[in-house]
Amino acid sequence: MMKLGIALATATLALLPSIALAAGCSHDKQAVSCAIGTIYDAATGSCVVDGTT
Repeated sequence: MMKLGIALATATLALLPSIALAAGCSHDKQAVSCAIGTIYDAATGSCVVDGTT
């Protein structure tokens, strides 16, 4: 019984990275955090000074 538990735990740990890679990640939808007084400018892909304040 103990050998079965160890085998299942080993198989689970071996498959976890594969499952994570299969899920993929969306690099195009990352949240951007800008400093206070700046906003994200999609055109430049960076934070710029907010001219509305």
